Amino acid sequence: MVLDDDPLARARGWTEKGVDYLLVVDLDAAAYGNFDNRPLIDEMLSDLEVPVVVAGGVRSHIEAARLIENGAWHIVMGTAAIESQNMVWDLCREYPGRMLVSLDVLATEELVVKGWTAHSGRFLEEVMVEMSSAGVAGFFIAHAGRDVLTEPPSFDILEAALGYAPEPVIASGGVRHLDDIRRLMALNSGGNVLQGLVVGREVTEGRFDVEQAQALLTGVDVATPRRIRQMRTVLHVSDLSASSEYYEYALGCRVLSTWDEEDNAGTLLEAADGQLLELLQSTATEQASPSGVELVFVVDDVEAWHARIESLGLKISEGLADQPWGRSFEMQDPDGVPTRIAHMVTVQSL
Repeated sequence: MVLDDDPLARARGWTEKGVDYLLVVDLDAAAYGNFDNRPLIDEMLSDLEVPVVVAGGVRSHIEAARLIENGAWHIVMGTAAIESQNMVWDLCREYPGRMLVSLDVLATEELVVKGWTAHSGRFLEEVMVEMSSAGVAGFFIAHAGRDVLTEPPSFDILEAALGYAPEPVIASGGVRHLDDIRRLMALNSGGNVLQGLVVGREVTEGRFDVEQAQALLTGVDVATPRRIRQMRTVLHVSDLSASSEYYEYALGCRVLSTWDEEDNAGTLLEAADGQLLELLQSTATEQASPSGVELVFVVDDVEAWHARIESLGLKISEGLADQPWGRSFEMQDPDGVPTRIAHMVTVQSL
């Protein structure tokens, strides 16, 4: 996927938004050894006023030194930290405080290299201890092989990394929404906490903005939650097939998705532009309300909404909880109709 055909303009846009630093990753160099992007990165180093960290394909002493001399604030080494440790030691002595290590970790804590294309046979703890002894300035930790837009960050791996070495640890990508930032910033191992996080497409796709992220990172939370961005009506029905046909063929609603899992069957329809109707098969033991109706309000920051509802003294009937589709809580309107506030990471049903 190409997000922008003018990377330099995109980088300038990030600086205008107030980011603290820019991480520029040369994916072609990391995965394929193709260095065609290096002139563009050199241009960024000379043009941008914020500190720039360069990563991707830095596998030689000469290239690391060249980038630093051209203005890179820090250099990130990944594969080289595992396969050429003597070089990392030499660079740390020559450029103290300038070398960072990026480690791409599987769920087993094995490290993958060459842009996730190869197994290393090495594991997170041993490499972090070795690189700490070499004198690196910090670590970027990323969970390899994960869908970073829908799956939660690897909180367990990051917490483990905090305990393996005293140098700063930065969560590298995969933040879906503001709730993830809160949970990442709450990680603690022996008094060590995360020193930052890398965001990119999360902001590009509008899940949150730089100002909101910075507010959380600096301890100044967002005071007022943003407006509701979607509302859907949920009907618990006795015959899902009959109801689906009724709303689709009689009323002309458009079917968006259907699902049929154990104790979870339903149909999601669009009644009008952006107006969603969700049909759920009722069970003998579960009914959402006497009327079989509940309302769902989809928001960007469910934690902020939860805090607001609590501050108003309203009763919350079901506390914040994670589900496969996202995170939500539930209350009831004055007539007892269930009202769910949710952040949804997929279009799957509630």
